[in-house]
Amino acid sequence: MAEEPDEGTSAERIRQLQLQRLRWSVRHAWENVPHYQRSFAAQGVHPDELRTLEDLARFPFLTKQDFRTHYPFGLFAVPRQKVVRIHTSSGTTGKPTVVGYTARDIDTWAGLMSRCIRAAGARTGDVVHIAYDYGLFTGGLGSHWGAERLGCTVIPVSSGRSGWQVELIEDFRPDILMATPSYALTLAEAFERRGLDPRDSSLRIGIFGAEPWTETTRAALQSRLGIEALDLYGLAEVMGPGVACETVGGDGGLTIWEDHIYPEVIDPQTGQVLPDGEEGELVLTSLTKEALPVIRYRTHDRTRLLPAHKGPMRRIARVLARTDDMLVIHGVNVYPSQLEALIAHTGGLSSHYKLEITRQAPLDDLTVHVETLERDSDAARRRIATELTRQVKTYIGVSVTVVVHRPGTIERAPGEATRLMPRHRTH
Repeated sequence: MAEEPDEGTSAERIRQLQLQRLRWSVRHAWENVPHYQRSFAAQGVHPDELRTLEDLARFPFLTKQDFRTHYPFGLFAVPRQKVVRIHTSSGTTGKPTVVGYTARDIDTWAGLMSRCIRAAGARTGDVVHIAYDYGLFTGGLGSHWGAERLGCTVIPVSSGRSGWQVELIEDFRPDILMATPSYALTLAEAFERRGLDPRDSSLRIGIFGAEPWTETTRAALQSRLGIEALDLYGLAEVMGPGVACETVGGDGGLTIWEDHIYPEVIDPQTGQVLPDGEEGELVLTSLTKEALPVIRYRTHDRTRLLPAHKGPMRRIARVLARTDDMLVIHGVNVYPSQLEALIAHTGGLSSHYKLEITRQAPLDDLTVHVETLERDSDAARRRIATELTRQVKTYIGVSVTVVVHRPGTIERAPGEATRLMPRHRTH
């Protein structure tokens, strides 16, 4: 598994390498993870039947529910003692998705992140200001190891304390900013509050991920910060950031590192694999992961596969929407079912709730409307609001506004409940 393709590698050689690694990965998962043994048997398939890349379409999908069912370590394919690091991503019931890495997995991840940062225009010796969160979230450490692998100087700031970050950017003069796009715009505002023009900073490239963002946001980032803004795609279940990235001077689309990750795009309703160029749901299979192999993981991200631009590897179109109901609030993935679970465990509240998203550029704010079971006093409702706000911050990691209404206030809808209120903007 040591081969590292370059721009001169042929597309045919990439396919040969994919098939070789895919056969290993599927068998590794089947031999070491009981879930795969059961799901393959239920589908009537066996690793020996994987003779072409197209044969993968016969194998079952892996879903977020499978991670929840086997929480925390049930999908690991190596003994826990060989797992050198644990990360998590947001779950949908208050429990996170747990992912693990062997030493080789960490090395692979660093190599792919290094590719991404180089593709964005960074070079050995550049200074990289990392404002992704560090900790269990994969963004901070994933970016950190990739930048160091490339030979860059890393400033591991994490997020928050925007005024202080402005001072560091002014003093340390970094070349590259890595952050969520919404937080990058927050930094631009922090510059402006200090009477500084962010376009005059040393920053020349921004590598932004962890949340969907539009071409309008790209234009705002580039005009306000005076940088080239490039998209970085990843998800913890597959590896973390570094699955795919935009290339400086490219013509759109994110190069996906097909020698380590095999992409498919499916019809989200039927599960059928779609031809390149057709939009559907992205499905990813790891080809070299040891600790946590993922076979046909449904990402719920809507995209399409595009031809290669430079080198032999295909690209994906930028992800601007999902096929599930995930919300992205301040760069954090939030699911209504997460909130529903916390509401259910908060005493005195009914099961009726509404979610209100307010766009106050550059961030989406979330207000959670709930109602009490009894006609409690104003003071009691304030206590409930404080407690639920604390629970959401603790278990989901995002700040929201909670409004507690009196019984019967929230509208009841016949049939399936509509939780999300119409979105509106504030200025």
